[in-house]
Amino acid sequence: MTTIRQLSFLVAIANELNFSRAAEKCHVTQPTLSAGLKELEAQLGVMLVERTRRSVQLTNAGNEITERARRVLADIAEIEALAAQHGDAFTGTLRLGAIPTVGPYLVPHALPLLRARYPELKLFLREELTETLVSGVEEGRLDLALVALPHDLGALQVEPLFDDGYALATPPDHALAGREGLKGADLAEHSLMLLDRGHCLQRHALSALPGGELHEDESFSATSLPTLVSMVEEGLGITLLPRLAIDAGAAEGHEIALTEIPGICPRQVVLAWRKTSPHVKRFRSLARILCETRQMLEART
Repeated sequence: MTTIRQLSFLVAIANELNFSRAAEKCHVTQPTLSAGLKELEAQLGVMLVERTRRSVQLTNAGNEITERARRVLADIAEIEALAAQHGDAFTGTLRLGAIPTVGPYLVPHALPLLRARYPELKLFLREELTETLVSGVEEGRLDLALVALPHDLGALQVEPLFDDGYALATPPDHALAGREGLKGADLAEHSLMLLDRGHCLQRHALSALPGGELHEDESFSATSLPTLVSMVEEGLGITLLPRLAIDAGAAEGHEIALTEIPGICPRQVVLAWRKTSPHVKRFRSLARILCETRQMLEART
């Protein structure tokens, strides 16, 4: 009979396309992993993985069976989680994924509240881009994800947390610094430095101002908000910074001007999880803590 262990070996190989790394992920030796794969192929009567000295790739059958294996493993994880929830809903671990423009500015500030209320609960945080987070939740690699809308989250359950607006970040001597009543037309004359195209914030920022077409400075893109702030400080351009990051201190210690923009469209920060997850009570408790944390950050600025 095909075993859970064999399926986990196959999924690890598919994820890593490297036997050594897959063995590390499964906490076994490489010979053990290879033997488990051979047993699975023998039981199923089909070749799943093509392996040469230079590459590892799945066969057509391997790809199809791996997708089924991911769903099976996710279902098994939910069975185990459901059993744990019937014992104590607030012990064990939660695997939270978060986009880089929200996670580091919210989750660390929420940890004291989380630890005070649920000291037996362990939270593991992964920072990834939205598409990877969504697939991670769907496949069971993550329990839930902290992301921003608008974005297609497929069939995931969504819990709204708060709206996150923007402020214009410029050098202090910029023509737009401190200007009241900024409009989209004012910014349309300038190009914005933004994050790489893989970040949803780039798309959100470009659509944030109705009535004005914003333009990206295509000569530069950053992988993080701290890099954007530093570039603005050096006088290399302007950008839109999320209000969450500002309230969490992303601009502190930097010589930049932050200017409010009336009528700007915020992004919506949400938690997302599988509709079949047994952890809904736990997730909603985490959502309340994150909302409290956001209010605390807002109040201190």
